[in-house]
Amino acid sequence: MERSEEAREQEDDKAVLVDGVYQRGPKMSNSDQQVSNGFTTTTTTTTSAAQSTREGQGSGAGSGGPAPGLGHSASVPVGGFRTLVVQQTSLERPRETWSKKMDFLLSVIGYAVDLGNVWRFPYICYQNGGGAFLLPYLLMAVFGGVPLFYMELALGQFHRSGCISIWKHICPIFKGIGFAICIIALYIAFYYNTIMAWALYYLLSSFRPVLPWTTCTNSWNTGNCKSYIWNDRNVTWSNSTTSPAQEFYTRHVLQVHRSDGLHHLGSVSWQLALCLLFIFTIVYFSIWKGVKTSGKVVWVTATFPYLVLLVLLIRGATLPGAWRGVVFYLKPDWQKLLSTPVWIDAAAQIFFSLGPGFGVLLAFASYNPFHNNCYKDALVTSSVNCLTSFLSGFVIFTVLGYMAEMRQQDVDAVAKDAGPSLLFIIYAEAIANMPAATFFAIIFFLMIIMLGLDSTFAGLEGVITAMLDEFPHLLAKRREWFVFGLVCVCYLGALSTLTYGGAYVVKLFEEYATGPAVITVVLLEVIAVSWFYGTNRFCNDVYTMLGFYPGWFWRICWVAICPCFLLFIIISFLASPPDVKLFHYHYPPWTTVLGYCIGVSSFICVPAYMVYYLLNAKGTFKQVHLFISFINPDYTIVVNIFKYRCWTELM
Repeated sequence: MERSEEAREQEDDKAVLVDGVYQRGPKMSNSDQQVSNGFTTTTTTTTSAAQSTREGQGSGAGSGGPAPGLGHSASVPVGGFRTLVVQQTSLERPRETWSKKMDFLLSVIGYAVDLGNVWRFPYICYQNGGGAFLLPYLLMAVFGGVPLFYMELALGQFHRSGCISIWKHICPIFKGIGFAICIIALYIAFYYNTIMAWALYYLLSSFRPVLPWTTCTNSWNTGNCKSYIWNDRNVTWSNSTTSPAQEFYTRHVLQVHRSDGLHHLGSVSWQLALCLLFIFTIVYFSIWKGVKTSGKVVWVTATFPYLVLLVLLIRGATLPGAWRGVVFYLKPDWQKLLSTPVWIDAAAQIFFSLGPGFGVLLAFASYNPFHNNCYKDALVTSSVNCLTSFLSGFVIFTVLGYMAEMRQQDVDAVAKDAGPSLLFIIYAEAIANMPAATFFAIIFFLMIIMLGLDSTFAGLEGVITAMLDEFPHLLAKRREWFVFGLVCVCYLGALSTLTYGGAYVVKLFEEYATGPAVITVVLLEVIAVSWFYGTNRFCNDVYTMLGFYPGWFWRICWVAICPCFLLFIIISFLASPPDVKLFHYHYPPWTTVLGYCIGVSSFICVPAYMVYYLLNAKGTFKQVHLFISFINPDYTIVVNIFKYRCWTELM
């Protein structure tokens, strides 16, 4: 940490002894006021004394100063009293910080901009009215996604804690939210990195003059395979026809034809197992030392995808039929806005794109300087994320228009695939028919890998930060070993996704393990912060950091709009469970039960910890029943004050 930052941090941790009363606070104010971490600010006269003492001492923290852990004090007369100002120095290890501000910004952008921006947004956009979909998307972003994004950055930066230990400052009984977030992050690591292993397999297969998914003469091809090139009008395309790219993906990379479904997954593909091992090796050596190392890696992994997107956009715009794809992408269908599923898709897309509730934003912000402008960071990074999604639509649909022109079909017939199939079949096939196909294949699959790596770095860092902050004496000096063990657990957990039926497992995790569980967790999080901790109290914390209060727009969003936004998504999901299908495999009914069990397995941590907390709370059952012991972490609030705060937050 630089000298100026040390001085500022020491200023934020002043401890003041006034007339025998020990009080402390991260920043002095003009009135007695309690801040979120339980510390208490002092009066105006005390503040003046502290400031005059600091001016007289100069920059003690930055030039010389006391020995670490010893502190220093000065006696200052104030009126008829004598005020003793004590410089508090922590004996704990100083918290790691980002080397540069850009390390933080690129890490957040790399986390938010992931594979979903490339394959999910374009598909949802054209499916829900094209350009008309941008209206509900932007409304959901402004009133739902960005306020949640801002809230998590501010919480993490103020409390400087991960997603588990932060609840001792906010509302201890909700600590189970942190454990649920960690379990959800593990589920994501089990299947998300497998997609990067597929991309790595494609990348290694691209280093040859003729790409293997361009011909039908390979050992894995069937009689339905039909190869074609531009200007070859003798090739006719039907619904039963399969392309070389489709058979390469399904029969050679995934080998799903060797599995009967989730009840018979088959053996582990050793090629994919090696690819995944290489991916996790990169992940380990990128995060094992903390944000000091991962902050440097993202300079490559977060910027390279934008360079590739720009190259692919220019190339796609010059392809025959590209205009057909762009028109199909942006042509508005305003009647779609009258359909409820369009608004549901918009809300879900912006939520999962920005990514609040996964513990990552809390972890990343906790390594910021205390007075960093997280408000500006939230606006910048969320705007970059949304613009990237919009740009990716042009990259995808210029190529889809080219494919439609080449197959002599409509664009909607070509764009029927969503998810990974859009990248590994449709886009890979288009690249194979371009000039310089090898070059474009290499940079495209490198981009896919780097988009995935950023999100994996962030997701695991959220878990690591949470566990290290919760168990500092056990894990603080053993970070490298803990990260190694975590990576090994993620690799072992991903083995089921490397089987011949592994794609079915990936789809199951994607549909059930993260969606409803994480949305419910975030709903409880925003309720705990806005209603139990208090919006006024949270806004005071923001003022302490940034020097200004959040406006009424943000307060209304946190108190009312964001909970309704999240509740809307949850109810919509429960009202219409997804009809899960992959290729020609329809998921049987028992997989729905299995999926809900996977989702509940993480969320169950929240009520389980509440019960544990109540059983171990001190005091009589009546005191516990009155919510005295866990509404306020200082254990000093009384029921009447609690009721008053609830009503004032509502007003």
